[in-house]
Amino acid sequence: MNKKATNKAIYIATTEPNSGKSLISLGLMQLLLGKAAKVGYFRPIIDDLKAGEVDNHINTVISYFNLDLKFEDAYGYTRSEVIKKKNENKDDEIIGKIIDKFKAIEDRFDFVLVEGSSFVGEGSIIEFDINVLIAKNLGVPAIILATGTGKSIEDLIGNLYMAYDSFKDKGVEVLSVIANKIEPQHLALVIAELEKSFPASVIANAIPLNPKLSNPSIKEIVDALDAKLLFGEAHINNQAGNFSVGAMQLRNYLTHLKEDALVITPGDRADIILGALQANISENYPSVSGIVLTGGLTPENSIIKLIEGLSDIVPIISAQGGTFSVVNNIGKIKSQIYAENTEKIQTSINDFEQHVKVDALVERLITFKTKGVTPRMFQYNLLKQAKSNKKHIVLPEGLDERVLRATKQLVDLDAVEITLLGDRKHIEEKIIALDLVLDLNLITIINPIESPQFEAYAETLYELRKHKNVNLAMAQDLMEDVSYYGTMMVYKGDADGMVSGAVHTTQHTIRPALQFIKTKPETSIVSSVFFMCLEDRVSVYGDCAINPNPTAEQLSEIAISSAKTSSAFGIDPKIAMLSYSSGTSGVGEDVENVRAATVLIKAKRPDLKVEGPIQYDAAVDINVGKIKLPNSEVAGQANVFIFPDLNTGNNTYKAVQRETKALAIGPIIQGLNKPVNDLSRGCTTDDIFNTVIVTAIQAQDF
Repeated sequence: MNKKATNKAIYIATTEPNSGKSLISLGLMQLLLGKAAKVGYFRPIIDDLKAGEVDNHINTVISYFNLDLKFEDAYGYTRSEVIKKKNENKDDEIIGKIIDKFKAIEDRFDFVLVEGSSFVGEGSIIEFDINVLIAKNLGVPAIILATGTGKSIEDLIGNLYMAYDSFKDKGVEVLSVIANKIEPQHLALVIAELEKSFPASVIANAIPLNPKLSNPSIKEIVDALDAKLLFGEAHINNQAGNFSVGAMQLRNYLTHLKEDALVITPGDRADIILGALQANISENYPSVSGIVLTGGLTPENSIIKLIEGLSDIVPIISAQGGTFSVVNNIGKIKSQIYAENTEKIQTSINDFEQHVKVDALVERLITFKTKGVTPRMFQYNLLKQAKSNKKHIVLPEGLDERVLRATKQLVDLDAVEITLLGDRKHIEEKIIALDLVLDLNLITIINPIESPQFEAYAETLYELRKHKNVNLAMAQDLMEDVSYYGTMMVYKGDADGMVSGAVHTTQHTIRPALQFIKTKPETSIVSSVFFMCLEDRVSVYGDCAINPNPTAEQLSEIAISSAKTSSAFGIDPKIAMLSYSSGTSGVGEDVENVRAATVLIKAKRPDLKVEGPIQYDAAVDINVGKIKLPNSEVAGQANVFIFPDLNTGNNTYKAVQRETKALAIGPIIQGLNKPVNDLSRGCTTDDIFNTVIVTAIQAQDF
């Protein structure tokens, strides 16, 4: 495992409850995981828990980011434990235990995100001073957060400055102040006032109020009202939007519906219930997030039977109490971010990335370099790079479940533009059957044979292939094939790249690209690599998918192409030309082929770090490398592995993938004039997601 540099941490502190601290924690965690190999999470003080409960903040962060951290290790004390210790004048014991638990996490991680307490309930009046004391004793800098809700700009700035002053007085460096929940129209003014009030070394940020984060989910409403869920459990995490009471006639009530409406109506108003459900599926009305039935009433059996027959039902809950009191109680709910509500988590991360000066913050936070590229860093940076210059990717297998699920993830993250090939009606039916919340307005669906471009594409194919005795009728037949159509979209510039192979063979996917996209002028061979995301590093394996028995010349081309691919994805290539012997010790046709390829690489690209022939153990183990090749700058440090043949490469990558649970991204095709990538027919949704992201990044270079 790579040895880390100095351990680092940041303390998120606030001055009051309901400041939106979770948004900052989620955004920072996402940011840090792209910069450090392993990021830990720690809360010195948490709210008191009932038997069997876990802290919501800790559970959300650990679950969403899949942190290798046990709940009991991620906090120091509950609030009541701290109050008891303070009443017994055991302040030193409080700090001592918090430091011990923090250090245990610090020893395991490259960076630790420390989230201060929430100022809720008994003892909140002393919490600010405790947070300052904890940050001082942990020796970590702080980010201070305050909410703009109910404050004038003067009060907001004053609140933040008092907190800043308290931390500075105790010797705690404040890296940034953040004003949260600001009315959008006041955002620029607040930032200007913050920059005027704080030293230039303090990064000033302001985040606007987002109704999606402040409104409760249906699950939170159920919990707060102790209500009964009647229908729609699959959508219980729907975010409630505008509240509206259904007390008037249906024809009048429908005009008051707004997007993500929460309908509140007496349980015996069957007309409002059925009308709201119909409005939710109608293109002429906004969507409905849920229906709250008041008075403890439930619809009659005939109405329930009618509702049960609907294919997709929004959550319907029954609450005790009159409509007026139910509305008031819903209005009092302080919405939280919790693990199951991934939509709200992603919204928080997006708001953080959009409104916080992340580059400046990273420069202050991360002052060390980790050796190599870890899987988490690699995947984070891939997504960030893809989003920095969005590309258009065509997916020919538009009816495949895995493709549709990957499409939803890609659209939700706004990472790429997607075109699916296939019959629109069949795709829509499949999406409904899978219960995917995929907005078809955000993607393009093309049925090749119905496309306005069909004839032009066929004519182009005919012109490109007529020297191979392809006539126009044959070209038209071929263009009905989704692989040919998708490849032609890329050739014509109507898409930037293509990913296929979840249903089709490699040959079926790649053949059209070889026929008319063809190879780059400087490349004589098309080859492939896999990004092998191991536990603590990312390695590049090539060629594991295309060339069965490459010659020395072809091996050299594969290695040079793999080095280019590695560099393009942030990996400084150190190439191991693999064989069954290392250095000059081995003889035989196979090892001589590798030796000759290595000589060619050094002649063509003397700037590349390459070693060959070399055995795998000498390539990855620094001790073995020193023994077998003591003067090599690659041995023991290799990250690009070129296998001598397809049999070795394909079996090795699959063995490593299965035995180590490594994530294998690929095969990534290299050497083509435009990016076309193949999938395994056994691929997962994540495989498709990752391959599309990589293809989009490849397309940025064309």
